Amino acid sequence: MSFSMGFVMALLGAALSTILAGMGSAWGVGLAGQAAAGVVSEDPNQFAKVLILQLLPGTQGIYGLLIAFIALSNIGLLGGQVDTGMSVGTGLMYLFACLPMAFVGLVSAMQQSKASVASIGLVAKRPDQFGKSMIFPAMVETYAILALLISILAINGIPR
Repeated sequence: MSFSMGFVMALLGAALSTILAGMGSAWGVGLAGQAAAGVVSEDPNQFAKVLILQLLPGTQGIYGLLIAFIALSNIGLLGGQVDTGMSVGTGLMYLFACLPMAFVGLVSAMQQSKASVASIGLVAKRPDQFGKSMIFPAMVETYAILALLISILAINGIPR
């Protein structure tokens, strides 16, 4: 079986979406986890609160994986007719449609982890402010959701 350059470009888009957003989430969850562990070492009763704040930067990795699944499904790799001979133009469309989630996922997860770390510090000092502390990292999440939406719309707009 031979693969066209267009098919390879489409696969590259799906891979970048998963890899970059996943890298950002792994970095973000790790950084927030370090801060959370420090809080729990002083006050084990704060575990549930800081765990939620730690997990927030992990959503971008999930979004990147979702975009990859949608792209792979559209090119037939997930139970359909595989288009290994797709044109370079179509392959580039898939690549570029996946890039918003790939790059925004990477950056927003890293930035969200910083907001999560700050919020974990807030919870450590003022446990009663947990609800307010959730707002700061959630604001960064907004941009990951926007990138997710634009990538979904772009992929679904590619003619088959």
